[in-house]
Amino acid sequence: MSQRIVQVDAFSSEPFRGNPAAVCVLEQPGEEAWMQSVAREMNLSETAFLYPRGDAYHLRWFTPSTEVELCGHATLASAHVLWQDGYLRPAEPALFETRSGRLKAITSAEGIELDFPARPAGDPAPEEVATALAEALEVQPLGLAHNPFDYIVELQSEAAVRAVRPDFGRLALIARRGVIVTASAGEELAESGVDFVSRFFAPAYGIDEDPVTGSAHCTLGPFWEQRLGRSQLTGYQASERGGLVRVRMRGERVTLIGQAVTVLEGTLLA
Repeated sequence: MSQRIVQVDAFSSEPFRGNPAAVCVLEQPGEEAWMQSVAREMNLSETAFLYPRGDAYHLRWFTPSTEVELCGHATLASAHVLWQDGYLRPAEPALFETRSGRLKAITSAEGIELDFPARPAGDPAPEEVATALAEALEVQPLGLAHNPFDYIVELQSEAAVRAVRPDFGRLALIARRGVIVTASAGEELAESGVDFVSRFFAPAYGIDEDPVTGSAHCTLGPFWEQRLGRSQLTGYQASERGGLVRVRMRGERVTLIGQAVTVLEGTLLA
């Protein structure tokens, strides 16, 4: 039996930028081993699988090596495909049932808006972990905190964030999904309306560096809201591909806003 698959560049308005995700809209639940095999074959940071259930779509995300609890760019890509391929009307919200609860996507003048849970990182890292992170990243952090999912490392400048060259083998030993490195935006980006920059590393999940990580902004939003005193923020993820994520803090929820473009449509034969 064949299966349609679509590849979407998320958090970008142009092809070959942002973060690519593959999307499979299924008629019924997929077999887990098959979904993991497809994700490994696609070899993207995430492949999304969804099928209709009640008034929503059940949604799961897989890296090439494992299933994840939350993924922003593949959710944005999934909503884009549902509207593009006529599963939903353009003005109809996309509702998703996931491991992280019910998520929602709508279209707006700015792009696609995702309603996600906020994930503040308020706890300081243990001293031994802070030392291991500093050594694996080869940096001197201004601050370091964590939540149950990620560590967040604040550096002195945008230039310092861009210059990080991690030891991925050592980074993979740190017991969290990933590591966010961030700093306030430099002068040039700040003049264009960007508030902060970041990069995201998750070698333990099979992703050395993720191009644009929507879910990381569930942590970056509260982090920079506290420092800048504003609930409306714009982040730039300074990977090789790069991408903008607009963030609107709403207490325990966060709105992530980005655009998406389809770059490939095909058929899985296996």
